[in-house]
Amino acid sequence: MHRRRIDLSRGSWAEARRIADVLRKETIGGILLLIGAVVALIWANSPWSGQYHALTGYRIGPAALHLDLTLATWAADGLLAIFFFVAGLELKREFVAGDLRDPRRAAVPVAAAVGGVIVPAVVYLVVNWGGAVKGWAIPTATDIAFALAVLAVVGRSLPSGLRTFLLTLAVVDDLLAITIIAVFYTADLSVLPLLAALLPLGAFTVLVQRRVRSWWLLLPLAFAAWTLVHASGVHATVAGILLGFAVPVLTPAHPASPGHSAHGLAEHFEHRFRPLSAGFAVPVFALFAAGVTIGGVDGLRSALTDPVAIGVILGLVVGKPVGILAATWLTARFTRARMDAGLAWIDVAGLAVLSGIGFTVSLLIGELAFGFGNERDGHVKIAVLTGSLVAALIAAVVLRVRNRVYRRIQQAEQVDQDRDGIPDVYQS
Repeated sequence: MHRRRIDLSRGSWAEARRIADVLRKETIGGILLLIGAVVALIWANSPWSGQYHALTGYRIGPAALHLDLTLATWAADGLLAIFFFVAGLELKREFVAGDLRDPRRAAVPVAAAVGGVIVPAVVYLVVNWGGAVKGWAIPTATDIAFALAVLAVVGRSLPSGLRTFLLTLAVVDDLLAITIIAVFYTADLSVLPLLAALLPLGAFTVLVQRRVRSWWLLLPLAFAAWTLVHASGVHATVAGILLGFAVPVLTPAHPASPGHSAHGLAEHFEHRFRPLSAGFAVPVFALFAAGVTIGGVDGLRSALTDPVAIGVILGLVVGKPVGILAATWLTARFTRARMDAGLAWIDVAGLAVLSGIGFTVSLLIGELAFGFGNERDGHVKIAVLTGSLVAALIAAVVLRVRNRVYRRIQQAEQVDQDRDGIPDVYQS
């Protein structure tokens, strides 16, 4: 029986260039994210920790709109809405005009993302069964910016096929994360504001479908949708991804063919908002979210022996790579998977371990599960940081060992003997 073929190779040249551009921006954002997290940790454990906590707890905003929020909440609910707006644009673009429009190419990273959510959740629940089970989703999210910051140090020569796999896995991971937040972490749902949010969301959709780019029309509608979703009890970041999904990817002049460069409104917005997301929104969120007062050796011991922290660390370091590898292997086992020449399962394993770096969304879910600023929230932050650091170190070793192979593949991907501006491997 002929079995459908699933492609794990490098894809088209247009898509490879686009993904390389995206990853460069996200890598810079990852470095800024790390700086923000380190500053927060040092500040929160310094003699000036009182000023840090006073800053995160400072309230600002119109009370009449129920938006007199702390700066930490503005960062989590407001700035991360920008992050998820860009994620929505990226996800829609991948499946409408990217190489992943082809189900054969999409199947493996999508399955990997699903496995990378299910298994760490199960690991956490096994550790915390009968206890704090509401934190089950904390170790399910991959932080692509943090992961790319690690790659910038140890895996600059990662072949385009693996980069595509990593980016797609992370984007689908973001979609699953926002779905989990919307479904499982909405405590008190107010139906009226949620229904009212459909009005500005619908108006925004109509305008962008008509290719309107006027910020003075679109931004007020986007803010109104965000405000009403926030008032409904659903986490406000859900508005970001819904607004991203509303933006058209293709224009009538650009047919929906895999690998075709579609200069639609989604690409225009992505160019505008990705630097804002990677360079400002996520690093500022890290500054407000990562500051936990450890309390010395005793405080660290207390945090790391908490079953919640153990579940989070094991979920990130063990559950995440096991889930991704198992789902990838099963998908490949029952289809026909193809990798670029020179690549092996150890390379997929390296990316699977790297995907155990959970930061931005993991910290957000931790706050939603246990509240902000309490002892359990502090334990979650320490666990997320510890698990992400361990995953980063293990992935660095695995990828570093294979770096010579990656450099050889990268050199082959750059050969252009006919000098037409397109590397020869994309024309074979």
